[in-house]
Amino acid sequence: MLNSKTRWMMTESDQHKISELANELKVPSLVAKLLINRDLDDVEEARNFLFDTGDSFHDPFLFEDMKKATERIHKAIENGERILVYGDYDADGVSSTSVLMTVLRDLGAEVEFYIPNRFSEGYGPNEGAFRWAKEEEFTLIITVDTGISAVNEAKLAKELEIDLIITDHHEPGPELPPAFALIHPKVEGTTYPFGELAGVGVAFKLAHALYGELPVHLLDLAAIGTIADLVPLRGENRLLAKRGIEKLRVSNRLGIKALCRIANAQQQEITEESIGFMIAPRINAVGRLGDADPAVDLMLTEDDEEAKALAEEIDSLNKERQAIVSQMTEEAVEMVENEFPLNDHSVLVIGKEGWNPGVVGIVASRLVDKYYRPTIVLSFDSEKGTAKGSARSIAGFDLFKNLSTCRDILPHFGGHPMAAGMTLQLGDVAEFRNRLNELAQSELTEEDFIPVTQLDASVTVDEISVESIEKLQLLAPFGMHNPKPKWILDNVSIGHYKKIGSAQNHLKLVLEDKGVQVDGVGFGLGELADHMTPFSNASVIGELSINEWNNRKKPQVFLHDVKIEHWQLFDVRGIKQVHKWNGLIPEENKVVICFNPATLEKLNLEKDEVMLLEDGSSLEGFSTDKVSLVLLDLPTSKPLLEELLKKGQPHRIYAHFFQDEDHFFSTMPTREHFKWYYGFLTKRGSFDLNKHGDDLAKYKGWSKETIDFMSQVFFDLKFVTIVNGFISLNPEKTKKDLSESLTYQKKQQQYELENELLYSSYQELRTWFNERIEESVTIEEEVKAWT
Repeated sequence: MLNSKTRWMMTESDQHKISELANELKVPSLVAKLLINRDLDDVEEARNFLFDTGDSFHDPFLFEDMKKATERIHKAIENGERILVYGDYDADGVSSTSVLMTVLRDLGAEVEFYIPNRFSEGYGPNEGAFRWAKEEEFTLIITVDTGISAVNEAKLAKELEIDLIITDHHEPGPELPPAFALIHPKVEGTTYPFGELAGVGVAFKLAHALYGELPVHLLDLAAIGTIADLVPLRGENRLLAKRGIEKLRVSNRLGIKALCRIANAQQQEITEESIGFMIAPRINAVGRLGDADPAVDLMLTEDDEEAKALAEEIDSLNKERQAIVSQMTEEAVEMVENEFPLNDHSVLVIGKEGWNPGVVGIVASRLVDKYYRPTIVLSFDSEKGTAKGSARSIAGFDLFKNLSTCRDILPHFGGHPMAAGMTLQLGDVAEFRNRLNELAQSELTEEDFIPVTQLDASVTVDEISVESIEKLQLLAPFGMHNPKPKWILDNVSIGHYKKIGSAQNHLKLVLEDKGVQVDGVGFGLGELADHMTPFSNASVIGELSINEWNNRKKPQVFLHDVKIEHWQLFDVRGIKQVHKWNGLIPEENKVVICFNPATLEKLNLEKDEVMLLEDGSSLEGFSTDKVSLVLLDLPTSKPLLEELLKKGQPHRIYAHFFQDEDHFFSTMPTREHFKWYYGFLTKRGSFDLNKHGDDLAKYKGWSKETIDFMSQVFFDLKFVTIVNGFISLNPEKTKKDLSESLTYQKKQQQYELENELLYSSYQELRTWFNERIEESVTIEEEVKAWT
């Protein structure tokens, strides 16, 4: 038995629908399964999704205030007014700022951008920045990716006689800011048909309206912000991402080229993963450690040398960010372990003086990965008396909704159900923690704290081919609400498995079903090899990929998790150093059985570590159900072991079977041996075993133990007497069979035990145990039926 690390969740698909969709669209069943499980079971809708046959961008003027906003912007351009683009410091905000700066410059506007410093100003519009804008004679401020919560700042803009146009996508609060125009896909009463745009998506729609045509040249920037901000890649977001990736691959934007070079990313091969793991983190790093301006400058520059210098600066900041995150994560883990035990904290709220507020969100994500709890990580500022932080959640706990109940102690917060940012007073942190824990305890169950892996569909080994995997790319780009597919291969045979890698920390195995094989590779899963056994059937989950080597392509599975649901036999016979395998056994539900007290001393084991089982009386009330059963030595009899196996259904059996004397490899005398020895004693009358026993054994090619054994059998049967080592025939002849001797019976039993348990093959031993475990299960089922 090998338990999975997470809960596997999968929606079952209608096989008839799968076949129907596959036939209609001329795609493999793998593709059809994904479409159906992603609620794309309508043929035309699925065709549009795969082949972009019907999707198009919505009219930007469907936003209620779009006409009003574009008229005001055009008027400002015509009048030579100074326009300020007010952005945010993450990759979405940088992309949004770059989009709007490009269109306004193209239209001849006198425009500058302003991104607040995360550390000195915090998130969103602020009074100081607006007053600065007034002093600099800006008469129009356009926010991108921010502003929906800036109620007070919007009122200030009116007082300062600055027109404020807000473009944003974050969750609206109960009161909307009184801006000149508000362009937001989620505000109440909006008629815009798609509400999931990222900040850059909203900025792109404004650019579309200002140009009067689709700004294809801005799709590369739109893709970066859309993918980086983890918005659902469906509808218009899918178009922005998909066409934006195509644009990125051929983009002449100098900043993109320089960033790809510094990140070792092939521009012509850019995917959503390149953006998510190489480009976006570097852009984000700038605003996490200081001013985000260099990231915007990089996107806008038309000078190759400047692009190279900015990319190097940004890459250096990203490396610094990585080091800071690692140190803070170590400190955060230590804090959780020592101060906030998981049994008492359904939500983790931790903070420390001096933690970099720019990376607290990353640290929160890492703690969620480790502890699977909603987590808020705060940076304390004792001088200001504030705590500033970021939150990440788990399924079942809506952050925005729950944070909203704490508005009285959260003067500034915003975000989504799964992620949020906030600022509060240091003195309110304990109260904040208590409230969130009370809310979580009422909303979350014990099962909610077990990580979930959402699976797309099951797949059989014979469905996996290079062609079918290549067709899966029709669903790309993958992201939120269209994740990279995770598959389950259910109850397949593990033909071969081993640890690989210089540190032996990766797993490679061969999965087989109905004569078809596919390779599986699990990075970081090497330890699972210690918990797998030959001839096992397993269920595995993972992603499908193509392994290309020397121009040859092979399908493979990138393993995420493995589960074995039947009992397993771990053969540790002959591994004399017990510590080599004993430490690999899970301590939970571990039962170590010893049949011979002398074994404990010989293996240097403490009595309190084992259960001594010399006879069946110790089994009263004992159960082996769901345990890891360790058999240290050979039982004294086969019935005793069989009785033990009737006490439950162990998940694992570790067979060591230590013993000093090998009965199987000592001579087991035949009847001819006994006949000759009896004749020898008849001729001699008596014989000195101590003095001449070795000589007799050597003469016959036997062992001294064989001579002693036959002598004891004759003694049991009263054929002989033995006094001080002298063996003599009894004058009274008796007729008895050898099997009537207890010594003979014991030897025979041990010989058979060794043959069946100690010197059998792995498969033979597994069959031996399997027959008895299955018999135990059958008896238990019959008892349940009777009662």
